[in-house]
Amino acid sequence: MLTATQILELVKGGEGYNVDFKRSLPSKVKEISDEVVGFANADGGYILIGVDNNNQIIGVEIDNNKRSAIQDTISEISPALKCEIYPIDIEGKTVWVIDVPSGKDKPYITGGIIYVREGANCQKLRHAEEIRAFFAECSKIFYDAIPCRWFDIDKDIEPGNFQTFMEMAKLSDTLPINRLFESLELLTEEGIAKNAAALFFGREPERKFSHAVIRCLRFKGLDKVHIIDDKTFGGPLYQQYLNALSWIESKLEVEYIIRGTGARQEIWEIPLDVFKESIMNAICHRDLYEEGGTIMVEVYDDRVEISNPGGLLPVVAAEFGHKSMSRNPLIFGLFTRMQVVEKVGSGIPRMRRLMKEAGLPEPKFDTRGFFTVTFMKRAKAKSAIDDRLNGTLNGTLNGTLKLVLEQIKTTPGVSANELIQRTNKSVRTIRRVVKQLTEDGLIEYRGAKKNGGYYLMNGPEYQ
Repeated sequence: MLTATQILELVKGGEGYNVDFKRSLPSKVKEISDEVVGFANADGGYILIGVDNNNQIIGVEIDNNKRSAIQDTISEISPALKCEIYPIDIEGKTVWVIDVPSGKDKPYITGGIIYVREGANCQKLRHAEEIRAFFAECSKIFYDAIPCRWFDIDKDIEPGNFQTFMEMAKLSDTLPINRLFESLELLTEEGIAKNAAALFFGREPERKFSHAVIRCLRFKGLDKVHIIDDKTFGGPLYQQYLNALSWIESKLEVEYIIRGTGARQEIWEIPLDVFKESIMNAICHRDLYEEGGTIMVEVYDDRVEISNPGGLLPVVAAEFGHKSMSRNPLIFGLFTRMQVVEKVGSGIPRMRRLMKEAGLPEPKFDTRGFFTVTFMKRAKAKSAIDDRLNGTLNGTLNGTLKLVLEQIKTTPGVSANELIQRTNKSVRTIRRVVKQLTEDGLIEYRGAKKNGGYYLMNGPEYQ
């Protein structure tokens, strides 16, 4: 039975994978059994009645008739499931608790429908064979829920990453960490941390989970022959996510449209937001039981491919692009609390929409074995620079512009003095040219004043 203090801590943490708020008892009481089944088919959890969506305790009165109605709808769940139902007084307001265990006879069904908790929501599954296949594929237990006996909460947490989580999830830093992990369902009944805790909060978790990393590769050309950059990102999962996004951005080219004195418009080869969706999907849905499989990000001259081990679960394949189910629901729930994950099931439609709005082909999905998404690049990403290199810019400086750009392209980091010597132009002319090219967003100066140099914006030195 929860105490008033524990309920206050749950309320501070907000709704999530293991807790759901109800302002009052729903008019359709069956909604309660739907939520109960969702929790029972996952790791269990609490339904708190008398708490609104703004994490405010407002209290509620439930008489004997309403309590009987709750018990009756729960009794219709098959197989039978025992839940505790009790009121707790908190500062003069009554919160009713439905304490749902993680069921031992999964899957549980109510009204002929199966629900599974996904983040802060319940997903509906209509066919028992689908859910049985789902649990069979996950070996009856989610990888992120397995006890991680080597992980020491007091010694192995990466402090900066943990603080970032607390701030983004808007959680009170006064909560004892053991109590916080209990409320997040990151501890077993024996108090042992689960794999999700180590992967999400641990310092260098790849020491024990060598496959739980993101490997990023830049290839020259259109095939896997010539690698020109190879980075592997480990660390806590959110840090992996940020590092992978930053790496991808450094490998893409961007055009700038400058109109008047306003801010310049950036036109990327591929919209950056599609990578936020695809990398997050890969982290939450990868099959961590595949010891040799890592998330792969591959950048080619014409496309970007992101893949992760584990094809679609049967229940998701039937409604691809509309239904989502994570292989790592605890990890998914933590990202949900940080408000990094959008609405469940919205990732695929959002990626399609972003590519369409950018005038690019829809992403291609390959679900055989590995789940791979391919994004095609914008064909004219280099047109602004190419136009000048080809001498299409009108004006008396046309030839000099072309000459200077060619020198910067062939020798990234070239200084102004070197440009003067190589082009045989005056100091005044070179100053005027580099100023114009800089204002047009085609080149930039990097480094200290005395020993820096000029580079093409998003030129070859980025690749």
